[in-house]
Amino acid sequence: MTSPAAYRVSHLDALEAESIFVMREVVAEMERPVLLFSGGKDSIVMLRLAQKAFAPANIPFPVMHVDTGHNFPEVLEYRDQRVAELGLQLVVASVPEALASGLVRESGDGMRNRIQTPVLLDAVEKHRFDALFGGARRDEEKARAKERVFSFRDEFGQWDPKNQRPELWSLYNGRHHPGESIRVFPLSNWTELDVWHYIARERIPLPSIYYAHEREVIERDGMVYAVNEFFRPRAGEERFKAQVRYRTVGDASCTAAVRSDADTVEKVIEEVAATRITERGATRGDDRVSEAAMEDRKREGYF
Repeated sequence: MTSPAAYRVSHLDALEAESIFVMREVVAEMERPVLLFSGGKDSIVMLRLAQKAFAPANIPFPVMHVDTGHNFPEVLEYRDQRVAELGLQLVVASVPEALASGLVRESGDGMRNRIQTPVLLDAVEKHRFDALFGGARRDEEKARAKERVFSFRDEFGQWDPKNQRPELWSLYNGRHHPGESIRVFPLSNWTELDVWHYIARERIPLPSIYYAHEREVIERDGMVYAVNEFFRPRAGEERFKAQVRYRTVGDASCTAAVRSDADTVEKVIEEVAATRITERGATRGDDRVSEAAMEDRKREGYF
């Protein structure tokens, strides 16, 4: 008789299997799913999982990027290259176009993350997407820790944490009325360290800004920001060069880097294993607007 130990799988294999199961459930239940793809590490991992979930067939849904117009060029280059390699349909929901049409207005602080929400909801309505795969993980932020794997959104795209479905024994309820949708988070139970271990195991290439490199930066509110066309120093702020990398990729006007010498996957894993601050807490200026900044945006229809 075979020993029960022979059927044990590794932690990464268990996470991968769970995520693939979730993706297959969505494709089986929903009519028009889409994967939110920014060129960030979490959406890159989701793309690899989608490849595995539906191989040898092609990925059976498009990818969508909510483009603020304030992107890091390395990330946009990676996005376009990866989409071309896999032969995917790319839907771009453009904030600059929404500004030009009057759908949204520029915020006073110059950050565009807040005005992504109506642009996202407009794209969902236009393309009639009923399920959106997102790369959110429960370890990122307290509002995301409340999330179900299937996160129900009403006809206005809004999230009510009190109006979510139970998910007992990995049973997911995708039932929804016309106009409603489900946000799906296959990486819910992953941590930042799990993501990096998976990237190492699968040998997944990433945009270069995830690894240590030299940039011209300034320090503001305890965070290090790269000086670029979207982020300019204020009076009295001194520019200097530093060795940095990015733990998360977002709007270049509000995403900070961290000082680091980690220029390989192995070194990044060592660094992440030793840190006690989440990547959003350490690098996202937009999350510091208030204690409930992320939850407020999620209620409005954010990812």
